[in-house]
Amino acid sequence: MLLGLAVIAVPLLVAILNAALQMRRLADTSRELVIEGVSTARSSQDLKSQIDSLDRTAQFYQVLADPKLLDVYRTQNGQLADTRRNLAAQLTSQPARQALDRLGKLQEAIGTELLGAPATTDPKGGGVKLDDLTPRFAELGALADRIAQQSEAEIDSQAADIQRRTRAAQRRLFWQSTLLLPLTLIAILVVTLAIGRPLSHIDRAISELGAGNYSHAVAVSGPTDLERLGRQLEWLRARLLDHAQERSRFLRHMSHELKTPLANIREGTELLIDGAVGALDGSQREVAGILRENSLKLQRMIENLLSFSAWQTSSVGLDTSEFRLRPLIKQVLESQQLTLLSQRARLDVKIEDVTLVADRGKLRLILDNLLSNAIKYSPKGGTIHMGAHTTNGQLILDVADSGPGIPQDERAHVFEAFYTGKAAKGSSVKGTGIGLSVVLEFVSAHGGTIRIVDGEYPGAHFRISMPLGKPGDTAAPRPRDRAHAA
Repeated sequence: MLLGLAVIAVPLLVAILNAALQMRRLADTSRELVIEGVSTARSSQDLKSQIDSLDRTAQFYQVLADPKLLDVYRTQNGQLADTRRNLAAQLTSQPARQALDRLGKLQEAIGTELLGAPATTDPKGGGVKLDDLTPRFAELGALADRIAQQSEAEIDSQAADIQRRTRAAQRRLFWQSTLLLPLTLIAILVVTLAIGRPLSHIDRAISELGAGNYSHAVAVSGPTDLERLGRQLEWLRARLLDHAQERSRFLRHMSHELKTPLANIREGTELLIDGAVGALDGSQREVAGILRENSLKLQRMIENLLSFSAWQTSSVGLDTSEFRLRPLIKQVLESQQLTLLSQRARLDVKIEDVTLVADRGKLRLILDNLLSNAIKYSPKGGTIHMGAHTTNGQLILDVADSGPGIPQDERAHVFEAFYTGKAAKGSSVKGTGIGLSVVLEFVSAHGGTIRIVDGEYPGAHFRISMPLGKPGDTAAPRPRDRAHAA
């Protein structure tokens, strides 16, 4: 992840540093231009004022003929020379430098004439008689004005150049950002795929393990840490699969071990009821009937255990055939007749004469478990409702009781194996807690669904929807996805 973040961040950092460097260069150039402009303007102003001072001093000297004014002139002339040299170092344009050279030569000529040549006294005015210097000082002023204008033009040109460079830098940064954006998105996509894909595999593996599906091996490819986590999940899957297989083997062995003595008990009970060892009176026959009834219940529990164990090991299949539904329901009711009589339960049966293609044995076990569950939770003298009809090529089976119903907090668990609700704990009829789990598994194997319906009957109401024809060859959905509460 750190490497991926670096891949994403490095281009952005490069772009930011590049932009910062370009902006810094432009800022430095602008600052230097401002400093040079201010210095050049100041030097130009000094040049103009110093020329004016020289002009005034020369005029005073012509009038007064005071030698001290020559000393003042020399000082001012030196200051003008210094200013001219400073300005020469600042000017870069050729016309301005040429004008400054002409100004220097004219300055030297005026100084030589004023300071080096002998002066004559004018008898009329009492001053110093020299050639008229006014036009030359005027020419010096004009040269100074020209230099100031050319220096300003040079500064304006440099400012315009900075603006052009700024716009060019902005365009470069724009195109760099435009090119950098898809590169960054590609880097993000690559990092997301490199990390997100193994994470999605891990998430799917954890979901399958949580749902109890241990058939798919966990294989994670990607960063080393995620591969190590994938290996740990594979180890966990193998351990859970071993435990599930051990549990299934235990259930199969125990169920088979229980079937042998149960068969002997049932045979002995049938012999007693048939009078093979002598005639039975009414009380004895009642006891024998109770024995037979409970042996049948125990047989159904063992069959549920065997069916659940076979389903858990994926060794169960569908043995489909075409049959009518009414005779099958009649057989189920007859097998529960003694229990119905003992509970004094009333039956409300509305079955259409439906012919379907399904696994007859598994459908009988479905109906047997639902009816047994309805009897278990119905009060004495209650009513049990059974219905069957077809709609849109689907068989709809309803089994409902008049008991307390299923609490909302238990509905998410009633189809789980070995779960018994709170109401069952107070009942005289006990179960293994896998009857509804087997119902869900077998309904799902037929490509159907089972759900809890509210509002039609006072107690628990289970509704099964399954196809009338032969289920498809595609794999049935997970049983957890086939159970709904409405």
